[in-house]
Amino acid sequence: MAMKLSMTGQMRLEQKMKLAPRMIQSMEVLQLPFLALQEKIEAELSTNPVLEVAEERPEELQGSQAEPEDMSDERELVVQDDSDNVEDFQRLENIGDDFNDYLDGSGPMQFEPKYQRISSGDPDKKLEAMNNTAAAEQSLLDSLKEQWRMVDAEPLVREAGDLIIDYLDEKGYLSTRLEHLHNKDKHAFGIEHLQQALELVQKLEPAGVGARDLRECLLIQMRQFPEDMSFEMRMAGQCWDELLENHLPKVARKMGCSLEQVNRAIERMSKLDTSPGLRVGRYDNHPITADVIVEPTPEDGYRVSLTDTRLPNLRVNDFYQKMSQNRKIDDQTRQFLQKNIHSAQWFMDAIQQRKHTLLRVARAIVNHQKDFFDKGKLHLRPLPMSAIADEVGVHLATVSRAVSGKYVQCPQGILPLRSFFSGGMEDESGTEHSWDAVKAKLKEIVDNEDKSNPLGDDALRTKLEEAGMGTIARRTVAKYRKILNIPTARFRRKY
Repeated sequence: MAMKLSMTGQMRLEQKMKLAPRMIQSMEVLQLPFLALQEKIEAELSTNPVLEVAEERPEELQGSQAEPEDMSDERELVVQDDSDNVEDFQRLENIGDDFNDYLDGSGPMQFEPKYQRISSGDPDKKLEAMNNTAAAEQSLLDSLKEQWRMVDAEPLVREAGDLIIDYLDEKGYLSTRLEHLHNKDKHAFGIEHLQQALELVQKLEPAGVGARDLRECLLIQMRQFPEDMSFEMRMAGQCWDELLENHLPKVARKMGCSLEQVNRAIERMSKLDTSPGLRVGRYDNHPITADVIVEPTPEDGYRVSLTDTRLPNLRVNDFYQKMSQNRKIDDQTRQFLQKNIHSAQWFMDAIQQRKHTLLRVARAIVNHQKDFFDKGKLHLRPLPMSAIADEVGVHLATVSRAVSGKYVQCPQGILPLRSFFSGGMEDESGTEHSWDAVKAKLKEIVDNEDKSNPLGDDALRTKLEEAGMGTIARRTVAKYRKILNIPTARFRRKY
């Protein structure tokens, strides 16, 4: 069977939307929270030689009319008929030579750091920041290895201990069985050396590392506890399953003691750490800095402002601006400068656009959620993001980027800006309740319940309905209870 190959031309009409680099940069800057925007500005200052930080803000520059002592090369050229202006013409003639001397000394692509361009006597801020940065925290693995080197043990046990430490997870647990670690083809030590090494590893700090399960972790800590916890150790050893099921009366009968004594023991055990490894080398939480500040006003309203006043005041360096327009400079250098000037201007425009959009979005949110700022979380209203987009007159994706990763500081605390958007429901009277308000009410009901007879999910649903939250399905109550990390009624019961 023969196959014929041929080529044909075909025309097709289609529409495609391409985002300009300037628009992409504007969207990226809009999405950045305050701390990330500071880092972005530092990066731009490092990579763009024409961008610099102004020493004074525009209002301060307007208020200062004093001229620098020596600005002969920066004075405006004025030619009048009543003077020969020899000095001005001489300065104009020499300006190209000044540029050439500068370029000969530094090269067309080599520029001084921008902080030095402002004032050569200023300290290096980046070097200061590096010097003031705290040293990296020691990891759990490094800490245990350092302690293990000080342990007195025979070589085979020491080698087995190194392997055990390598297999500990970030919480400090050994989740691999010792039998699986024993490999006579790879290691000279035997299972008995692994057992001896594990006993020694479990004596290292922090207390509880090297445990194979939660009970062993607690027992290790109780053995090393400064106070006597022999009763708690015996209770964990004999009644562990009953403790997990919260069957405290059965625990009391097996231990031959009162419920009060069992509760006191559980309270003492609650002070132990179930994840001891996280105490060493734990990653610090990222700092949260509010982008928006909401403050009450005497007129029972709220003033919305941004925290970007701490951002540096950027500008394009005048010297490079004039150099880019000088025809005596070679084309390669002028093109390089013009490209960076355009990039700097786009970046500064993107920052201004971010400020304008974020402020408008924040003000619209405050207007819609005024009851929340007046009365608290129980009065949070359902608010779709599309409603704010329509009110501000921007695309829905723009609002999403504007609130992404940003926080608002208000009388209720520092809250994610995105938390003000949520769905909700309408009760019989037509009142709207957001799902966040329902969850807040659920937590309030559980906190105030009788712990000797806690409420089940059906009873919680009835309580929510009586509180004016409308008719909610039982499975919805169970879902929100799990989201809030609220255990079932059996585990909330106090004896």
